[in-house]
Amino acid sequence: MNARQIEVFRTIMRCGTLTGAAQALHVSQPALSQLLLHAEDQLGFKLFQRLGGRLVPTPEATQLYPEAERLHHDLESFRRYAADLRQGQAGTVRLGSSSPPALSFLPLALRQFRALCPGMRLVSFVVPMEVLAEKLERGEVDLGIALHDAPQAMIQAELIGRTEVVCLLPARHPLAAEASLGIADLAGETLISYRADSLPGARLEAAFAREGARLRPAVEIDVSLLALSFVQQGIGLALVDGLIPWAGFPGVVARPFHPRVALPVSILTSARRPLSHTQEQFRGEIRRALALYAAAPEGRGLVQPAA
Repeated sequence: MNARQIEVFRTIMRCGTLTGAAQALHVSQPALSQLLLHAEDQLGFKLFQRLGGRLVPTPEATQLYPEAERLHHDLESFRRYAADLRQGQAGTVRLGSSSPPALSFLPLALRQFRALCPGMRLVSFVVPMEVLAEKLERGEVDLGIALHDAPQAMIQAELIGRTEVVCLLPARHPLAAEASLGIADLAGETLISYRADSLPGARLEAAFAREGARLRPAVEIDVSLLALSFVQQGIGLALVDGLIPWAGFPGVVARPFHPRVALPVSILTSARRPLSHTQEQFRGEIRRALALYAAAPEGRGLVQPAA
């Protein structure tokens, strides 16, 4: 029996007559009788008999009826869930992010998305780019946000903005009085920065080379947030992204760095799996949140939305 035939059988059982069932289902009585005959042919036994002018369920029909009710409720649940998915009231969005977006504009996107789709379940990971790429590849993450736009197999990158490298230093350091810092200012300082094989590290290295200098960090990091405690402890000065709102952390200040080193901010998705309608909505909220953050005091001058 297909879903329609089960619905017909259940309605006849509930109404007790073909006429009542036909009215309930908004079909003609002959059409309903034909559907019932097809169902009985497929089952290989009768579901109803006429006794004394009444329509009486057979013993087989009586035994099938509880199963028909259960299937009806399951189908109704399925339909409601599908409607909730369409309206953004159910489902899951799995988000992976590196720490700079997670600590800056991403909370704005999450707040707005939760207001629009309160029934959605959110699963969030804060991971380095290498781990994020693996999670996208394995289907463990639907959307990723990272400071990365280099081509990667089976990963699509949508550039949504850019940020700049800043110099993070202790608030009491003599250089904290400067409005901005350059390569020459870092001479003799213990330098903290990204690994050379990371995208930010490679771009910093290229910027130093263009100035006839060489980038030699004494402390290498793969996540910019790791530099915070090192700088707070007076270990050295750090060249890190300007996306994180460093002014909110005690004991440190961030100063613009020159030559200017731009870092991409991208939304990453799998090329193998399309996004759902609701996941696409979330992508839009991420774009809007970055634009709002760029206009806010903490992002002004250091973050630019993509044109």
